[in-house]
Amino acid sequence: MESPGPRDHPTVTLLDCPFTQDDLPRLRMLVDQYADREGLPEPRRGEFIVAVDAVATNAIEHATGSGTLFLRRADGHLECRIHDTGPGFTADVIPSLAPGIGGHAAGRGLWIATLVTDQLTISAETGGATVTLFMRLPC
Repeated sequence: MESPGPRDHPTVTLLDCPFTQDDLPRLRMLVDQYADREGLPEPRRGEFIVAVDAVATNAIEHATGSGTLFLRRADGHLECRIHDTGPGFTADVIPSLAPGIGGHAAGRGLWIATLVTDQLTISAETGGATVTLFMRLPC
């Protein structure tokens, strides 16, 4: 009999916590620990941490200085949702080319997160935005 893979497990909430600027180092450490425990190998785990950090930093810098991070394992993926209560935005803010060329770096964090994750979605809502990052877990 085969051992069960990530797809055979039920959806599990791993982390649900509010954060501010001071919490970012702890948040990176926690996401890294949970991603490791759930079987996300390097270098993908490091890329996931970079993406989560970029989006959480954006929530702090461009919204109200805080956000909420929700991490879960579902359907063979790690799913990280970061919600803020700022003015909201759409995927149109993500540049199609590398930001920073010519000195303008707007959108760099979301651009990087889009490159290194398997999927990134943005939902703008009244009173904020939610960015969801997905990383496939190995079978």
